[in-house]
Amino acid sequence: MSELVALLHGFTIALEPTNLALMVAGIVLGVLIGVLPGLGGANGVAILLPLTFTLEPVSAIILLSCIYWGALFGGAITSILFNIPGEPWSVATTFDGYPMAQQGRAAEALTAAFTSSFIGAFVAILLVTFVSPLVAGFALRFGPAEFFAVMFLAFASFIGFSSGSPFKTMASMMLGFLLAGVGLDTVTGQLRGTFGSTELMRGFHFLVVVIGLFGISEILQSIEEGLAFRGREGRIDLRAVLRTWGEMLRHRAIVLRSALIGCWMGITPAGATPASFMSYGVARRLSHHGAEFGRGRIEGVIAPETAAHAAGTSALLPMLTLGIPGSPTAAVLLGGLIMWGLQPGPMLFVEQKDFVWGLIASMYLGNVVGLAIVLTAVPWFAAILRIPFPIIAAIVLVVCAIGAYTVNNAAFDIVLMLIFGVLGYMMKKLDYPLAPLVLALVLGDRTEQSFRQALLLSEGSFSIFFSNALVSSIMVLGLVLLLWPLFARLRGGERARASA
Repeated sequence: MSELVALLHGFTIALEPTNLALMVAGIVLGVLIGVLPGLGGANGVAILLPLTFTLEPVSAIILLSCIYWGALFGGAITSILFNIPGEPWSVATTFDGYPMAQQGRAAEALTAAFTSSFIGAFVAILLVTFVSPLVAGFALRFGPAEFFAVMFLAFASFIGFSSGSPFKTMASMMLGFLLAGVGLDTVTGQLRGTFGSTELMRGFHFLVVVIGLFGISEILQSIEEGLAFRGREGRIDLRAVLRTWGEMLRHRAIVLRSALIGCWMGITPAGATPASFMSYGVARRLSHHGAEFGRGRIEGVIAPETAAHAAGTSALLPMLTLGIPGSPTAAVLLGGLIMWGLQPGPMLFVEQKDFVWGLIASMYLGNVVGLAIVLTAVPWFAAILRIPFPIIAAIVLVVCAIGAYTVNNAAFDIVLMLIFGVLGYMMKKLDYPLAPLVLALVLGDRTEQSFRQALLLSEGSFSIFFSNALVSSIMVLGLVLLLWPLFARLRGGERARASA
């Protein structure tokens, strides 16, 4: 009952006229960002984060989170109408969504995608509403050793759950730790890695790095690929919506299963992209019509969209309760909380109740508003793709430069943004993931601080990280995940020798 009372109070905050206006604006901006290939939720939130500096923290997080929800919705539009994934997690939607559009069933595919996204997000919001306070209450028992163990588990999870090379994931993470260590040491007061530069004394600001890594690198990659927008017209009428909803009722098992997969992948650092592919693969494997997937099956749209929205929303649970982001966008939002003077973690539910429950209430309202907007405004959003890409790229570049400059009112930050843009472009070309770098950059200082505090308490003994059942279990799980790729490789080698 206490959660319901707090949630009702959160609705009174979210329903304030200013917050409602920001909610609608965020959804519209998010859908625009999702429609434009190469941007995405993390990029859009990072680019527009400076606009929130003058807002109250509750209003700011409502705007940024609604941009994220809108981007999740918008990514399906280009995937289905144009066969261009507006978001990485929308790739799986193209497999059956675009063939449906080619067959004249674009309205059915879009309705299924938007409705599935709404249901997936709703299940994840219920999880955040009722599980977050429990996790936060449990986390109040944490000391420095426990906090380091949880952060170690988050970093190890990125390596253990990585779909690519674990060595590349670790290299990206180590680069993030290196960047986080530049500047003033908060414990000793010494300068680290500045090489005599006064500009580097304040370190690498999170926002400047993220704008470069995501925004500028995507512009460079899109210019290289020479995107040409050619797509189908999308219109949705009431009859198509009702007909599709009736068909979706027959696939409710797929919706529920995909939502559960998405929630699990969102709470772990796996994210929305692997969740969408995993859900699509499971749906195809368990379907009686698996051979027809890829030719225009509605289940092939329902499964990835449900999982992607569930994963994207549930990624906020570990961010709010433990201060550990479950996705790149959650990492950007985490940086925003810190810049607004809020400390993510269990105490956030005690010290900032209005903020937390206002955000959770805005999730419910934001998804309802988002579903209504995308069902009625698809033709206008699709028309954006008629704008020449050089114009879009120039506008995005200017917005990125303004955002980087406003952080410290320093032109040097624009230079850093461009440098990190080139670095992000090179990492993408070499298939190095950016999310581990962002995570290490955001949590690097807190991880180091918890580690050093724990060693001070134990007088330098590492036994403190195995001093009780709680911290020992977290550390052991982290070590298992860290070494999991090695176990998998050894097991694969044994199987290869046995088959030979």
